[in-house]
Order: sequence, then structure tokens, then C-alpha cells
Amino acid sequence: MSAAGRAAELVRAAPPRLGGVRLVAVDGPSGSGKTVFARRLVAELTGLAVALVPTDDFATWDDPVDWWPRLATGVLDPLRRGEPGGYRRIEWPDGRPRPGARVAVPVPDVLVVEGMSAARREVAPDLSLAIWVELPDPALRLERAVARDGEQTRAELRRWQHFERRWFTTDDTRARADLVVDAPHLTDRSE
Repeated sequence: MSAAGRAAELVRAAPPRLGGVRLVAVDGPSGSGKTVFARRLVAELTGLAVALVPTDDFATWDDPVDWWPRLATGVLDPLRRGEPGGYRRIEWPDGRPRPGARVAVPVPDVLVVEGMSAARREVAPDLSLAIWVELPDPALRLERAVARDGEQTRAELRRWQHFERRWFTTDDTRARADLVVDAPHLTDRSE
């Protein structure tokens, strides 16, 4: 069974903790394969209403984690009450962040929040499952992230890696994960 299949079994067995919603966080360092893994997990959750919210819709180079209140008030709090949520995502049309389209989040059975800081300590009581996707080699993660985002992002991605190392150490995110996915070769074609 694939790692996404195992995670889906855990999600199905977990109780909802965000009102009637099972909140799943897919976290880990940039370039580890979180987005690919989250998409595979969503595909494995057949028969359930699933919403996927990437933290990339909120974070910017200058604001890697302090945007959380926007997610909490726009999405998590309404879903906890059984009401639809929504937010205005950040878009990068010219390489600079700016407010973009509004994203509606209907009340799902499962909400997957994917990205760096998704499993942060402050949301832990609401999580049905915290998943840590890991690629231990920071140089390989950097190259994968540059391949994804473009060579022009290399300097920003280096700063991002430095920030996330400090963040994960302080937040102790990996130690609180319910499932650790070792993803040395996680790509769109393999798991």
C-alpha cells in the first residue's frame, strides 16, 4: 500500500476535531513533496467530500507564517461552526505577491491543509491527523524547489530554508506528527 493509501486509512479512522470536519495537515520543508503527497491523499479519500487548502495561498517571502489568522478566521472557524469558509488567495502574476481570487471552501468531511506550518502547534488540538513529509537532504530540496519555482527564486528559497529550519525547531512540528512520510524520490510520477 502506498504512503497516501496508509494516510487515507488513518484519516478515515480518525475522529473529526474541527466541528464535524476531519482536519489533516501535510507539513514539512520546502521541496520535500508535500503538494504531491497531499494530492495523492485527496485522491485516496474517495467517497468523502474533501477540500484542499495550500498554505502557498497565504504565505509570501516576507510573511512565511504570520498569515495564520486569515486561515483561522476565514476557513477554520466557519468550518468548526458547520458553515462554509473562504479566503482571498495570494497570487504571483509578475513574481510579486498580490491579493488574488477569492476561494470558497464548502463544508467538507475532510479539510487537508498542505504546506509549511500547516501542522503548527496552535492548530494541534483541531487536527485529526498531522503528516510530516520529509526529504532529509536540504541541497536536494533546494534544487527541487528551484526546479518548481524557477532559478530566479533561488536566493529567496535559501532564505526560506533558513527560516523554516528555525520554525520547525521551535514549533517541534516533526515530533508531533502522527505519520512521517520519507519522500526521497516523491515526484508526480512515483511515491
